[in-house]
Amino acid sequence: MKGIDLVPTIDLLADLVGRASVTPKDQGCQEMLAKRLEQSGFKCTYIPSGKVSNLWAVRGTEHPILAFVGHTDVVPVGDLEDWDSDPFTLVQRDGYLIGRGVADMKAGIAAMVTAVERFVARHPDHHDSIAFIITSDEEGEATDGTIKIVEYLKENDIHIDACIVGEPSSDLIVGDTIKHGRRGSITGKLIIKGVQGHVAYPHNAENPIHKSGAIIDELSNTIWDEGNDDFPPTTFQISNIQGGTGADNVVPGHMEYQFNFRYSTEIDAQQIKNKMASILNKYNVRYEFIWSDPDYPFLTKTGVFLNTCISAIREVMNIEPTTSTDGGTSDGRFLAPTGTHVVEIGPCNATIHAINEHIKVEDLEGLTQIYESILEKTLIRVDDKNIDSHLKV
Repeated sequence: MKGIDLVPTIDLLADLVGRASVTPKDQGCQEMLAKRLEQSGFKCTYIPSGKVSNLWAVRGTEHPILAFVGHTDVVPVGDLEDWDSDPFTLVQRDGYLIGRGVADMKAGIAAMVTAVERFVARHPDHHDSIAFIITSDEEGEATDGTIKIVEYLKENDIHIDACIVGEPSSDLIVGDTIKHGRRGSITGKLIIKGVQGHVAYPHNAENPIHKSGAIIDELSNTIWDEGNDDFPPTTFQISNIQGGTGADNVVPGHMEYQFNFRYSTEIDAQQIKNKMASILNKYNVRYEFIWSDPDYPFLTKTGVFLNTCISAIREVMNIEPTTSTDGGTSDGRFLAPTGTHVVEIGPCNATIHAINEHIKVEDLEGLTQIYESILEKTLIRVDDKNIDSHLKV
């Protein structure tokens, strides 16, 4: 990996981290980014929705369009006393950059922006178009963020051909893992119903906690599918439990379990619902399900763009990246259904959402160079007479 002047990227990251943009707040991050991008010839459009700030920025009018996707919002810091330094002040210490959002995902944004600035300075007349999609709703409900930008693009007949999401995809070394898809996600609430009564007269009550033990055991040990070559097996996890009145002498009238599935393409949301119901029906209980809308799985198959990203990482970092679909959801799920080829390349994810969130300085440098290399490989054609774009997928 050749060295670059990393000062502009660190300075931009410091500005971003210094803005306490706890979801859905943006705290002026996007306005600051827009001013920078406009200096590089981008046309910027703000697409606010509710309390959420959204930015669409594009340079060029030709197709294909290569977009960089990110979010300025971060999760809450937790107990300030647990942090070794102010979470909203970027601290550089012992080769690390520390602060809330450095990994998820302000380092990704800083690297994207400065990589584009460097690229545009060298190639002001580059082919095709570069765009940015920036939201402040990725860590929140995700109902007023990227999904609203996608609606705007559809209304204006704008199609993004490929995009790079700067989420923290890497494991041990930046670039060692590319997310080329994500599992689906669906959350639900299971309410097991009983009859409230006095604990001294259990024959007059029906305890839903007692009845739920075998049910939860079966749900937890059910094999939902075996996965496939692209996706790991579907998983079921309980995230919250609520039951009881708080009194020690009352049998509760109901028990609530909140759960989540991360599912592969071997099963769909309706099949999950049906299988859940079939399991509950085996037990002598009254129950109710409340389901959220599912986030559907997506996959970017092997093609020119994915191979280009792999090649860029190989050349910059001298490693062979692994493609993966594990982990949580990302805003790529809103773009993939439009036909956009989505890949996620970002910092290491070991400390995301954690106290003293951090990344290595050298990883920020590597990430910036990876983004710049992808731009070079996709937007600069060897022969100007060749009308076939390197973004063809």
